[in-house]
Amino acid sequence: MKNIPTDLLRTFVTVIDNGGFTAAGQILGRTQPAISLQIKRLEDMLDTSLLQRDNNMLVTEQGAILLAYARQMLAMNDAAITRLQSQQVSGKVRLGIPADFEISYLPRLLSQFSASYPDVSLEINCDISDKLQLDFQHGHYDLALATYTESDSHKHSTSFSEPIAWVSNGYDVPEAGAVVHLVTYPHGCRYRQRMTTLLNEAGITWRIAYSSSSLLGITAAIQAGLGVSAMAASTVPDQLVKHHQLDNCPDLGNIDAVFLLDPSTASPACLRLQEHLQQHLQNGPNLSA
Repeated sequence: MKNIPTDLLRTFVTVIDNGGFTAAGQILGRTQPAISLQIKRLEDMLDTSLLQRDNNMLVTEQGAILLAYARQMLAMNDAAITRLQSQQVSGKVRLGIPADFEISYLPRLLSQFSASYPDVSLEINCDISDKLQLDFQHGHYDLALATYTESDSHKHSTSFSEPIAWVSNGYDVPEAGAVVHLVTYPHGCRYRQRMTTLLNEAGITWRIAYSSSSLLGITAAIQAGLGVSAMAASTVPDQLVKHHQLDNCPDLGNIDAVFLLDPSTASPACLRLQEHLQQHLQNGPNLSA
């Protein structure tokens, strides 16, 4: 009886979930030829074709059957590894996260981590990225997630990125030639820097209509029609409307995210948390700032 290596199954599932060899290679840390070779090894082992390479990488009938089994096998493999490792990891991790994460999908990821590592205590604080970076440098955090715009992200090793969206209440949006009213976090917010810089470059008049350090305050101000703001696309609250393009406003580009930690002093619990967050933020909704 043949045994299918889980690394080949993981490559196969990652190719399907991300639409191709190149994207899968970026996630798995391998080159496109290496990913292609692994898929070929899997097909040779099973003596069947798994992918329709001339049809947008769709699975064949046999590939669809294997895909269902592969997901189950990888889930069992990962659950076993997590269960065994969790028994060896304990302690406290001081985590700093961007303010937008207060009510986004991050609490779900942290809940999953806590369920897998019940002996790890999490101490979490939300703030703007400039403050998070400063406090990390002063030793206030074991791990922090900070964001950077494209102009300064080259100074750091980017973990993942996503588009920045303009955000409104759906009907109070700037008209052509009108002053753009902005709802923002205080100075140090990457989105604030991005909006004001690009509006200045476009020659568009703007003013700060409302500033708050709380996502709840930002959301309430936008809902009330005080102005528009900017957020990473995946973190826009359900009660607000995101615009990838907005009349009379420039394209805001992307925001990049970086995990800040010192591998030489990080505890096993800290490293496990960083791995957990990075894996899920790369493969699902991305980030905040």
